[in-house]
Order: sequence, then C-alpha cells, then structure tokens
Amino acid sequence: MGPRQRRIPDPPSCAPRVETDRLAATSSTGPAGPIEEVAITTGLKPASWSYAEQYVAEDEVLSAARGRASDLPAVPISPGGGATLRFAAAMLDAKNVVEIGTGCGISGVWLMRGMRDDGVLTSVDLEAEHQRLAKTAFMEAGFASQRVRLIPGAALEVVPRLTGGHYDMVFCDGDKQEYPQYLEQALRLLRTGGVVAFDNSLWHDRVADPSVRDADTTAIRETLRLVTEHESLLEVLLPVGDGLLLAQKR
Repeated sequence: MGPRQRRIPDPPSCAPRVETDRLAATSSTGPAGPIEEVAITTGLKPASWSYAEQYVAEDEVLSAARGRASDLPAVPISPGGGATLRFAAAMLDAKNVVEIGTGCGISGVWLMRGMRDDGVLTSVDLEAEHQRLAKTAFMEAGFASQRVRLIPGAALEVVPRLTGGHYDMVFCDGDKQEYPQYLEQALRLLRTGGVVAFDNSLWHDRVADPSVRDADTTAIRETLRLVTEHESLLEVLLPVGDGLLLAQKR
C-alpha cells in the first residue's frame, strides 16, 4: 500500500517553551467551591511522570527479573511500558505474539499476563544468556513451558521464517538500527487488527533533538515516519518509559 500524504512534525529546533497562557477553561463546582480546569500547555512534571510509571506496581517476579537484568547491557521496558503492553494484549485478546528482544523476560511476563490463557509468546534474541534468564522469569511467573517459544538467533534471520498473517501483536525491542526492517516484518506477520509496538521510541530524549543524528536515533525517526505515512496503520506515540510507539494494522 502507498504512503498517506501526511508527515510527522520535524523535531523542535530548541527546547520546549514553557507556556503560561491558559488556552481554554471550563469550571465546575466541588465541595470546596468552583474548580477550574485549564488546557495543559506544558509537559508532565517529573513527579507526575514517576507516579504514572509506578501506578501499576510490579510484583516480586518482575522485581527479581529486574534485579537479574541489572547485570546485563539490555535495558528492560519500564513498568509503565510493561503495563501498556499487558493492556494492549488484553484488548486484542491476543493468542499469538512475537517479541523481538527477549531480554531477561520482563516484557514477556507483562505480555503473557495480558494474553489469553492458551496464548503463545514467540520470543527471539541473539543472546542465549538473555533467554536463559527469561526462562527463570517465566517459570517464576507460573507460565507453562508450552506457552513460550524461545528462538535464539538474529531477528532478521529468524522473523522472516515466521508465518505471515498469524500474529495478534508484535513487540520490538531489539537493535534500534533494525527498527525499519522490524516494521516491514511486523506488517507481514500481523493479522488485520493486530498491533505492532516499539519500545525506546523517544530514545533518551534524542529523537526530539534535531542535533542528534547517530545511527540509532536516525533509524527510530525513520520508523516513526514510516508508521505515520503508512495508509494501513493507525498509530499513537506514548510518553511512557523511554517512549512506546503502537500502531494497529487496519
């Protein structure tokens, strides 16, 4: 399908300006008198961001998995991002999910907690040690072994061999420079109505900074552009964790 005639906005040329003007206001009456609601014109304060991130608390299984992840270079998805994945998998009633980047199993646990009880997670990772630690997390979370299919290997060698049109959701958290290729594969793998998700879509505030042009940041920007311009995708970019991009195949 051809691209839509629409584009994502260019990164801002400077730091966001702090706005103080009230763009709109409505009022209602509460126990203490009138309550005025105004349009939000600035970003969340750090305290509010942290509150939202921790709103859905992680249990001992996920905390233990994070402890194991601290010794490895692969940074797991944030609690807020994980809760979003669980929510998306539940809304899709997902039975078949692909994960690119097993890590230590944190995102996999979140995904399977949202999937159907008979759902199967297919997770791909180049590092055997990651998948060994992920198995521990899945076992501690109480998932039967048949609910997880761990495939070692490079994503762009493994994923093209998976069955097209068979999956409800594809979660990408692998090599950032391969994100555009992951998107291409996700479109092939997903059923109509399925969702692709990309972690680190704001990439430590680098994506919004036009002066940053390293290979990882450029690839993420390109992925955002491709998603926005694709006529069969309905997208949203959420400021949870390090940025979570989700797009539904229409």
